Amino acid sequence: MFLRFFRTIFGTFLALCIGTFAMAEDLQVLTGPVILTISGDLDLEDDGDTVVYDRAALMALPATTFETSTVWTDGVSSFTGVSLQTLALKIGVKHGRFLATAINDYTVEIPMSDAVEGGPIIAYLMDGNEMSIRDKGPLWVIYPYDSDADFRSEVVFSRSIWQLDRLEILR
Repeated sequence: MFLRFFRTIFGTFLALCIGTFAMAEDLQVLTGPVILTISGDLDLEDDGDTVVYDRAALMALPATTFETSTVWTDGVSSFTGVSLQTLALKIGVKHGRFLATAINDYTVEIPMSDAVEGGPIIAYLMDGNEMSIRDKGPLWVIYPYDSDADFRSEVVFSRSIWQLDRLEILR
């Protein structure tokens, strides 16, 4: 009798879980440690105010790759990541600013006006390799500095935060 009761309860629980997962089309199951947390004034359908990404979840978003030189590296390097524009669209944000914070709590504001096609990316690969914390990773906000003189200014360089781990959306 107890076994029948247990099977009924377990079966009901399993059916509820499977039904819940089937209804959640965009359900992202994290398989690794969280490397980016986005919080603040988000326009998400589920009314959530925090989104987390592990490396696999970030890499599942449309990727942008470009080559550019930086004032912090030698020569031209290739950077791959998710564009700020793609990320802003994904979280439903069109106005405001990003408050970007690094692992060491260094913080910088990036205006939403920078989140445009041909603008900065949150790079997770440099020259095809993951970046370690020692090498400015795991995430680095990179602008295509060589593509436009406007990207080669002290203001833009200050927005190029490395060891990024948090974004807060401010309106």
